[in-house]
Amino acid sequence: MTQNNSLSAPCFLVGAERSGTTMLRLMLNGHPQQAWCNEFEFIVDHLKAPGCWPDLQGYYKILDTDRIFQSYNFQINHQLSYPELVNDFMRQKQVRDRKGQVGATVHRHFDRLLWIWPEARFIHLVRDPRDVAPSCIGMGWAGNVWTGVERWREAEDLWTTLKSKLTSDRYLEVRYELLLQDPEAVLTQICQFLGLSYSAQMLRYPDYTTYDAPDARHAQKWKQTMKKKDVQLVEAKVAHLLVQRGYELSGHEMLSLSSPQKKLLQVQDRLARIQARIRSMGLPLFVADYIIRRLGVEPWQRAMRLRLNALEQAALK
Repeated sequence: MTQNNSLSAPCFLVGAERSGTTMLRLMLNGHPQQAWCNEFEFIVDHLKAPGCWPDLQGYYKILDTDRIFQSYNFQINHQLSYPELVNDFMRQKQVRDRKGQVGATVHRHFDRLLWIWPEARFIHLVRDPRDVAPSCIGMGWAGNVWTGVERWREAEDLWTTLKSKLTSDRYLEVRYELLLQDPEAVLTQICQFLGLSYSAQMLRYPDYTTYDAPDARHAQKWKQTMKKKDVQLVEAKVAHLLVQRGYELSGHEMLSLSSPQKKLLQVQDRLARIQARIRSMGLPLFVADYIIRRLGVEPWQRAMRLRLNALEQAALK
């Protein structure tokens, strides 16, 4: 694929957060001919409808405090339209890495990518949600597996919708567990989809990152670590999607939650997320952030956002 073709029909890695997308992105970016952007949600989060692009002045302000965008050190060309601008971000990554192809990872709203790149192609990565949900709790994003599996459900529902709009030559579906068990075989398949030859450099990312090499023992850890009740809660919410994605149910009795039970889980989730945020920020900063958001003073909000960005960046693996 030529550089121009790569920019007109880029490939995107999509799937739920905590599904192994970072590991696969490191593998893809390790290919001598493939540059890959991490977490490109800032190009789709502010889109509302096809052809209705964000106000650029407002968008520039958003990017000014977006942690992921700032980590790229992209230049903003104020002469470009919105589609031209986000395409230019991809081009900058490609030129900077001196590679022939470029792609990006997007975890949410990835159906909107077609509004900008109608010919885009997709690699969909899926992981067993019974492993995803506890991982979301560990990140402080959820307080229990009932709410923790929601990100997975939303991403998989969105993929089902997007997939129906694509011809079979424009997407590849990959299972995280298979990637762990036989990474070379799965990466060879991905490279064929991208029009590339497999490169052993794709598996050398542990040499220059904090991420470990693929380990089959990390596949479906829920079978050894997850409580029966938690397994039942996940399956009560996403059993149909589990089966659709090729995973087997545990065989435990299927729960049917009442409205009060669901409400209690939501309340517990909110309290746990607040506690996690206090632990990560410290109580004084948590209170200050709450007050500043309530007051709505833009300079204070910007300063707080940048401070929180620094904390989040330091906490990353």
